[in-house]
Amino acid sequence: MHLRTIAVMPEDEKRVRTEDASLTLRQIAELLPGTGQIMASVGECWWKCAYAARGGNWPLAAYFVRRVRSLQRNLAIVRPKYADDLVAFEQQYIVPALAACEARDGRAFDGVFAAATDKANELHVKWAKPYIRWTLPDEPPKDMEMSGQP
Repeated sequence: MHLRTIAVMPEDEKRVRTEDASLTLRQIAELLPGTGQIMASVGECWWKCAYAARGGNWPLAAYFVRRVRSLQRNLAIVRPKYADDLVAFEQQYIVPALAACEARDGRAFDGVFAAATDKANELHVKWAKPYIRWTLPDEPPKDMEMSGQP
């Protein structure tokens, strides 16, 4: 179905049929994760990338940086008011974090990680959420091996 066709359809006809249900586009939109859910996942991935880098598991650190990038790109779609800041954040911090992972450069990673965390906290203030201040937990995640050892 063409997008222009959808735009002129009455609201009750804008439905997606699955094997088990028929959902309106509004219902599907309401099922999308909100900013809080997406950012909780970002925080989890950011925590894991730091400890993977500290453990010398550079492929895992890069994986989690890419997950942060993907989650933030999704956030820009569902909450477009954040899009410009997220694009800038990706260019200024995510790209260099990935480069540090590829180079296996702990010093560069630590610097960009700290700067990115500070910037994220500044953005929380900018977007009227000054009560959200992310900090790296003192302990590494316990649900997976963070070191580069098999």
